[in-house]
Amino acid sequence: MIHAADIREWRNRSVVDPKGHKIGVLEAVYVDTTTDEPAMATIRTGLPTRRHLAFVPLDEAILGPGYVKVSHTKTLVKKAPSLGMDDILPAESEEAIFQHYDMPYQTGAGGERQLARR
Repeated sequence: MIHAADIREWRNRSVVDPKGHKIGVLEAVYVDTTTDEPAMATIRTGLPTRRHLAFVPLDEAILGPGYVKVSHTKTLVKKAPSLGMDDILPAESEEAIFQHYDMPYQTGAGGERQLARR
C-alpha cells in the first residue's frame, strides 16, 4: 500500500499490471475521504495525441524501483472510466469507477465524495 507521505515520490512512475505489462504513468493519487488513505490513482494512457487518465484502485499496490504494480490487469484498467488530461472528477462519476472494479461505493453521512485528489 502506498502511504500518504510517499504519494509525491511516485508521481510519473510507470504503472504495471500483475504480469509486469506497462499500463501507463502514474499521474495523481486519490485518497478515501473517510480514512485519508490512498485509494485510487489516475494513470496517463493512450497515444501521445490522444492521452487520457484512467482510474485504478491501489489496493494491494506494490512499489518497486521505478514502478508501481497494481493488482488489476492492463485490459481492465484500459476499459475503466477515464478523464481528459485537464478534466476533474465530477462527484456523480465516482460510483461508476467503483462499479467497474466491483468495489462497494459509499458516500459520507452528509453525501460527501468518497475520493479526493492529493
